[in-house]
Amino acid sequence: MKILITGATGLIGKEIIKQFHIEGISTHFLTTSKAKLSSKENEKGFLWNPSKGAIDLNAFQGVTHIINLAGSTIAQRWTEKNKAEILHSRLDSINTLMKGIRQLKSHSLTYFLGASAIGYYPSDFSKEYPSDWHSESGKASFLRETVLAWEAANESVASLGLRLGQLRIGLVLDQQEGALPQFVTPIKNFVGAAFGNGKQWQSWIHKEDIARMFVSLSKNELEGVFNGVAPNPVIQKELVAAIAQQLNKPVLLPNVPGFVISLILGEMAQLVLESQKVQSDQWFALGFEFHFPTLPEALRDLL
Repeated sequence: MKILITGATGLIGKEIIKQFHIEGISTHFLTTSKAKLSSKENEKGFLWNPSKGAIDLNAFQGVTHIINLAGSTIAQRWTEKNKAEILHSRLDSINTLMKGIRQLKSHSLTYFLGASAIGYYPSDFSKEYPSDWHSESGKASFLRETVLAWEAANESVASLGLRLGQLRIGLVLDQQEGALPQFVTPIKNFVGAAFGNGKQWQSWIHKEDIARMFVSLSKNELEGVFNGVAPNPVIQKELVAAIAQQLNKPVLLPNVPGFVISLILGEMAQLVLESQKVQSDQWFALGFEFHFPTLPEALRDLL
């Protein structure tokens, strides 16, 4: 078993590689930067340029599984130009991988695991979403439209004869990157607060557990859609309070009104105002053991 991973230098990608190496599994990774190329006993980098459909075919040598995490960050101002980049960077990465596979005279590939996001689920303050919930018609937000197109592109990989899995990733908690530091910094400076009514569901997961999910799905070549979330989601007000408690800091300010967030962030405000309560029951049926099933356990480890 050998893994080819894209987005390997991101928050999740770095942890996935770490977890594979713990299992004794070698990895290849694709990067657009020559400066990030490396060649170690169990890890080797190769160049590609998804926007131009270019890829070093040597990256596929001996590879049995592909994990695709590539895509421009959504944590940027949602101008029309940036929105196009967020969408097309995801589609281009999948299309470039497929193009590369088609160019191979032979290969040992059997499984493709595509990243997705819980933004697939419409914002709702009371509904609880299992992984087999299917899209309903109606106007979708930019984030949801992006995820729908992303998943459709992932599904097209099955045409190459590979087994296909998709992992819808929730709010990944890490002490240095992602959303958690954005909550921690203001709380440390006594200006922390929840956004909107604070009742929006936050379906979170510790970075180690999401990486272990990718490893588990890959090793077992499991097909279908899976929710990458911990079993105990919380509302945002509870998330802020739990972080403050772990830091031993008070939360002194009232919630920041939604209209203020919208004035500051524009359309991007949906990232902090939308609500998705997502189930993780399927993982227990698979025998997966969460190392950090509750928010206090995760925050104690990270903070």
